[in-house]
Amino acid sequence: MKMSVRAALLMSAAMLLGGCEVSSQIGKPCTLVRKATPEELEQFGEKTRPILEKEIAPRQDFISFGAVECEDLVCVRDADFPRATNEDGTVNGNANAMGYCSKECVEGSNACEVKDTSDVLEGLPERMACRALLLDQDTLEALRAADEAFYRRTFGENNSPFFCSGTPLAAAGN
Repeated sequence: MKMSVRAALLMSAAMLLGGCEVSSQIGKPCTLVRKATPEELEQFGEKTRPILEKEIAPRQDFISFGAVECEDLVCVRDADFPRATNEDGTVNGNANAMGYCSKECVEGSNACEVKDTSDVLEGLPERMACRALLLDQDTLEALRAADEAFYRRTFGENNSPFFCSGTPLAAAGN
């Protein structure tokens, strides 16, 4: 019995140390969502609803929490992300607004590397960086201190303005 337990432990350690690389979803497509209203929750039975293209201003960073396609439930859209269009090239306002999976990061870190580029928007991996998408840290802390309940409804458990996101094309030198 002791031998089989020892063998199982050694095998587990070998598998853990053997380079089983965890695939990251950073950069993968996702649907931007918002919290459902009580009426929508009753009608659709889902806590979130897709955000539509017409609900997002052009050339603006956007972040949504609760995207089920993403391991960290964070979906972002940088100002240069392409919008859904109709055949004539106009914006399709009724299409679900899309973005890409992200996660919180520490400013200056290299935690935003896109490791699996399949299904990732062309050019995004080169632009990916850890940058502030929300209000600055001082403003977030002031909002939390002023009204904790409002803060949690708006930002959830998020405590940082920094997320993995594409830098604007002008800043990336394109």
